[in-house]
Amino acid sequence: MMYDTLIRNALIIDGSNAPGYPADVAILNGRIERIGDLRDACATEEIDAAGRVLAPGFIDVHTHDDTVVIRQPQMLPKLSQGVTTVIVGNCGISASPVSLRGDPPDPMNLLGTAAAFVYPRFSDYRAAVEAANTTLNVAALVGHTALRSNHLDDLLRTATADEISAMREQLRESLEAGALGLSTGLAYANAFSASTDEVMQLTEELSAFGAVYTTHLRSEFEPVLEAMDEAFQIGRHAKSPVIISHLKCAGAGNWGRSPQLLASLENAAKTHPVGCDCYPYAASSSTLDLKQVTDAHRITITWSTPHPEASGRDLMDIAAEWGVPLLDAARRLQPAGAVYYGMDEADVRRILAHPLSMVGSDGLPEDPFPHPRLWGAFPRVLGHFSRDVGLFPLHTAVHKMTGLSAARFGLKERGEIRERHWADLVLFDPVTIRDVADFNDPQRAAEGIDGVWVNGVLSYSDGQANGRREGRFLARQGDLRDGFQ
Repeated sequence: MMYDTLIRNALIIDGSNAPGYPADVAILNGRIERIGDLRDACATEEIDAAGRVLAPGFIDVHTHDDTVVIRQPQMLPKLSQGVTTVIVGNCGISASPVSLRGDPPDPMNLLGTAAAFVYPRFSDYRAAVEAANTTLNVAALVGHTALRSNHLDDLLRTATADEISAMREQLRESLEAGALGLSTGLAYANAFSASTDEVMQLTEELSAFGAVYTTHLRSEFEPVLEAMDEAFQIGRHAKSPVIISHLKCAGAGNWGRSPQLLASLENAAKTHPVGCDCYPYAASSSTLDLKQVTDAHRITITWSTPHPEASGRDLMDIAAEWGVPLLDAARRLQPAGAVYYGMDEADVRRILAHPLSMVGSDGLPEDPFPHPRLWGAFPRVLGHFSRDVGLFPLHTAVHKMTGLSAARFGLKERGEIRERHWADLVLFDPVTIRDVADFNDPQRAAEGIDGVWVNGVLSYSDGQANGRREGRFLARQGDLRDGFQ
């Protein structure tokens, strides 16, 4: 038999959290056809992977790539770090189903201007992804704030019974069209006024589909444990798995509390399917939130509509130049985005190392001066945290961004190197892989990535995307509760 591709002499780290083993891998018609000693086999393309690790393509479980996958389908920031699948629609923000009445409300503006929101139904968005021939696979959540913006004339209140009914209908239609579940961003002003009951009623739609509930908690600051309890309460009511987005101890007053957060997560996991994602940095990034303006730590402006020249500058320097207090400077910059250096490294490491945590970049592709996680999150886990710091072995690092992620989100036949699975693969050098993007120069591709295959097609090699775009839309498959067994 003639295979399409043979990758020889690789160290296979298969995504299952088992140590690596040497083997050859044969690809045929987009799938992994054989694994083993294939010295007598032939292929159209053969690659000697001696000294390299072959892993499943990384699954970025927390992205805001909703509209960029269509408008810039080459997806170089993700492809260049070995990502083969992105999950969009996080933090209550999604491109669909959306019918705007003006500019997108905060934080939906993280996905682009009003012109980017042209998908009134989830099925419209799915069709657009399929038509765009994106480089990566795309799976999508439905955002709570997106639903609210469709049906509420005032986002600073909780929804009425009729509005909840209308939102439920849109959510149900989206789930029928393949959405993974519902996401919330309850910390943001335009969702903060939503009562727990409003969210619980919406999530009642999830159970029949085995869909997931993901949440940017109502607070990541001092009331974080109460916010976690709310999330678990909602999940139990919905009989739906709960994934806490970018779990963290935000704000200097919260530093050192990660053992409490992780104990809460573990306790909930005894009786209900729960997990979390996190990114490997002690700084966050989002829209510029006046409630988070402080002189306790550094804040860098990533974008500003009235003052684009502020991009990449520190808020404290801007305020000093203008001769005004920090809060007044922040108001003058609005609408804007920021990086907040508001976490403690020890907390980041504890959460990242925990068995219930997955890796997600939370990168913001629209930012002109983005947080470096957009380009560097996955190599940073492999190089800095696994190899250099020794936080966990390499096979555990890979598991947190492949097999665990695929199981949690029901991405069947992906996330592990197994025969007949889809050939989403990344070949990297375990000695040299590292994130190069940093807070001063954030838009730089990682080093040590030799090749990335999406659905069996080599799409990135030798530091270059080759223009091959074989990504697919991944509809929800089966009951996502099964992935927490």
